[in-house]
Amino acid sequence: MSENLNKLTGFGVSIWLDDISRDRLKSGNLAALMRDKRVTGVTSNPTIFAGALSKGDAYRTQLHDLAIRKVSVDEAVRAITTFDIRWAADVLRPVYDATGGGDGRVSIEVDPRLARDTAATIAEARALWWLVDRPNLFIKIPATVEGLPAITEALAEGISVNVTLIFSLERYRAVMDAWLTGLEQAQAKGIPLAGIESVASFFVSRVDTEVDARLDKIGTPEALELKGKAAVANARLAYAAFEEVTNTPRWQALRAAGARPQRPLWASTGTKNPEYPDTLYVDELVTAGTVNTMPEKTLNAAADHGKISGDTIRPFYEQAWNAMAALKEIGIDYDDVVRVLEDEGVEKFAASWQELLNTVQAELGKA
Repeated sequence: MSENLNKLTGFGVSIWLDDISRDRLKSGNLAALMRDKRVTGVTSNPTIFAGALSKGDAYRTQLHDLAIRKVSVDEAVRAITTFDIRWAADVLRPVYDATGGGDGRVSIEVDPRLARDTAATIAEARALWWLVDRPNLFIKIPATVEGLPAITEALAEGISVNVTLIFSLERYRAVMDAWLTGLEQAQAKGIPLAGIESVASFFVSRVDTEVDARLDKIGTPEALELKGKAAVANARLAYAAFEEVTNTPRWQALRAAGARPQRPLWASTGTKNPEYPDTLYVDELVTAGTVNTMPEKTLNAAADHGKISGDTIRPFYEQAWNAMAALKEIGIDYDDVVRVLEDEGVEKFAASWQELLNTVQAELGKA
């Protein structure tokens, strides 16, 4: 067991794996990561599934059977992805039981082509919740404007939700309002709040990628000095917003009724710029009550040479505000950055979903 990962979990960070594949499940790799690398949850997305299906032959038998049954490509994709999610949920179930439902979670995303359609997202969330049928499931719903009422409705029906594709502080506050409203509506229906879990996936590395490109275009020494500062500062200020909301009477009333906090989850924590430390978004985002979902490469790097030194969020709020102010002064339009990132995120996941559909269609045609 890695001393670094022990330190990380000791400071209250849950380690989740940002990857899933049938090969990983069949080989026992997920169980090994739970045992050896402190992994207590799994997240998935359309890009991960598209990658998993394009490699190896782990899905061949199921694809053959689906082809013989002449199912549609959409039905085949859901049969394949939910099979993996159920399997992962069963592997993680002991963690779920041991933590009272806090960890041991696995996430599956609604069809990303529905990101701008509230009613269809709600219907998809209900269908996936029923289809997977595991208490330790999270339904991932994007934090688009249209996704916000879907988040509320899902939670109000007792469906646990992983809110994904959050980039901006303003939208994060709207997500927390949607979460609280959902809990209030569930309470009004008599649904026990203790059984409803949620996390808010705040994306990290993509912020630096976009902001750094804009700083390079500005090109001044002052601008270049600010590279690699935006993502961590943005995430730290998101946690400050979380603290503000969970100190309100509104939340305190729900907590007294048995509700659990919607934990901030740091997503997209693999470092994309090779000039930055490969554990940057692990080392610099440590505080209790958070989740860091990592690609396996980042997980291994954190285990090997992460620099886990204690709380690296709450003592640095002023530094974060100063960094964001400096970025604004140098000419970085924050609102435009987060708008571009949300649009790109929705488009990329939709493209990955289409790639997944195309791969499955091709495989069905071989049978």
